[in-house]
Amino acid sequence: QVQLVESGGGLVQAGDSLRLSCAASGRTSSSYAMGWFRQAPGKEREFVEAISRSGGNTVYADAVKGRFTISRDNAKNTVYLQMNSLKPEDTANYYCAANPTTYSSGVYSSARSYDSWGQGTQVTVSS
Repeated sequence: QVQLVESGGGLVQAGDSLRLSCAASGRTSSSYAMGWFRQAPGKEREFVEAISRSGGNTVYADAVKGRFTISRDNAKNTVYLQMNSLKPEDTANYYCAANPTTYSSGVYSSARSYDSWGQGTQVTVSS
């Protein structure tokens, strides 16, 4: 399995931007499709955005369409989530996850598709 460590969270105001990072170790991140999920207090974990092993395909949740962008740098074993125009409803703990698929173009929105998870980074957006 791969070990994942998220960073970049914090307290921001509505309309601000943040970039989250997810650093992978143990195996090269290019062996995995990657995803970002989030969980707010009292709510279930929800899908945010995912990217294929190759980086050529992405899929995102409607709630973040046009505001969030996932990317990856396989040379740095790191996946990013650029979050713009943040809203108070984006407040949550954000997790990255890895799927050891052999399909280089696959993207996955179901949490059950992932077998490695980070500890999360908190994002709080004030109004």
